[in-house]
Amino acid sequence: MSSTIISPAERDKLYTQVLNVLGAPVRGIELAEEQLDTFLELSLSEYEQYVEDWLIESQWSSLNGLDLDTQSLSRAFTTKSLDYETRWTYAYSKIVGLQAGGDWVLKKDFITLTANTQTYVIPAGREINEMMWFERASLSDSIVDPFLGGFGGLGGVGFGGVGGFAQVGASGSYFMLPAYDLLLRMGDRNLKNRLIGGDMTYRITAGPEGTKIVHLLNVPGGKYDFGSIQMNNAQVWYWYYETTDRDTCLAENKDVVKLPSDVQTEQLIWSDLNRPSQNWVRKYLIAYAKEGLARIWGKFSGDLQVPDSSVKLDYNTLLTEAKDEKQKLIEELMQRLERLRPDKMLERKAGEAENLNKSLKFRAMPAPIQVV
Repeated sequence: MSSTIISPAERDKLYTQVLNVLGAPVRGIELAEEQLDTFLELSLSEYEQYVEDWLIESQWSSLNGLDLDTQSLSRAFTTKSLDYETRWTYAYSKIVGLQAGGDWVLKKDFITLTANTQTYVIPAGREINEMMWFERASLSDSIVDPFLGGFGGLGGVGFGGVGGFAQVGASGSYFMLPAYDLLLRMGDRNLKNRLIGGDMTYRITAGPEGTKIVHLLNVPGGKYDFGSIQMNNAQVWYWYYETTDRDTCLAENKDVVKLPSDVQTEQLIWSDLNRPSQNWVRKYLIAYAKEGLARIWGKFSGDLQVPDSSVKLDYNTLLTEAKDEKQKLIEELMQRLERLRPDKMLERKAGEAENLNKSLKFRAMPAPIQVV
């Protein structure tokens, strides 16, 4: 495996550096080349995980929803676009029923109400977007207060105004009352309807064989309906999307990026790394080697029995060093990647621009200075 991630010459040089740091050739290092190959592969994988997680997170707005092909991913990693924002606004507009484009047609239908019936069935394959529950028209009979009496004037009796044939409503020779009076009447009427009649609400639940059940509250024509069913032609309209062709939808979107784990990246090899990155992997490899050597020395708790004496190997110190070095390297790498995040770079550039403006503001005037 090591031959595919590092050349033989670089491999020999790297392993010699690691063994020399551990004390070779003065002291024997009980690590086989096979173990060092594994430690190198793990070190590269650790570095790859952190840098590519950072890359995916930084470019996620360009990656989410793309096709899983090399061309799309290469474009997402190398360019900035508003694809994510466009897809998000399309998804949001589809939910609220405002989209002007796309493949999903927002359709409308209605259910016919019957007195004292609370539940109604929506056919299968319809995803309801919005129920447009009926309410009494606010201006069709605006001069009528349903809680005062007859049809007509100021007191709810008669068919006209205070005197003569001038109308309070929308017909007649002239408007007798100002518009503000109409505003007060409608506000008062709305409040009475809310106190006595209550708002009409609904709930949608799953039904048999893919249908949906709409539960209407208050019950149309029931005790608290106050005759609204007769005044609205007994129809409730709703917006919906057709969802019967689900298989086609899944077939068209099976190879898109939905999770960070869907993004395919290439394996890093030693020659792909620049000098700072190689140095990080080298240090991590040394920490792995220390950890592996400590576990070897820790066999039998470090106690070795030799003729006429005993030897105690200090494996705990080596194991602690390995863990501390790995933790320190990870923290340094994460801090560096954090400083390179796009939002942090924008903040730094904004600070540079602000400080540059301040510096130019306080710069001395160039000579010669002429005072007029």
